[in-house]
Amino acid sequence: PLCPQVKAFVTQDIPLYHNLEMKHLPGADPELVLLSHRYEELERIPLSDMTREEINQLVQELGFYRKETPDAPVPKEFQFAPARPLPTLLPHQAPSADGETPSKRDERKHPEL
Repeated sequence: PLCPQVKAFVTQDIPLYHNLEMKHLPGADPELVLLSHRYEELERIPLSDMTREEINQLVQELGFYRKETPDAPVPKEFQFAPARPLPTLLPHQAPSADGETPSKRDERKHPEL
């Protein structure tokens, strides 16, 4: 059974968060399961010993967007929240139009390096 703090979060707070879903597993301890964009499990965080305020703070620190009301629109910049940019897509690592990384192109242009 859910403790009152976790139950309040589940029933009253989860509907306000974008991209946060509740899956009820009978008999399981409540935990926050973070998934990648491919639905691969990244991390599990037990919630049993946390207060409602602590869970809300955690979820917001993780980057989940909290709406004013369950039906409120989500701003465009938060549509994919809490997704973080993939490390391989940082500007200095992005492949060029020809599919080669900038460092490979630079080596051809500057053989003295």
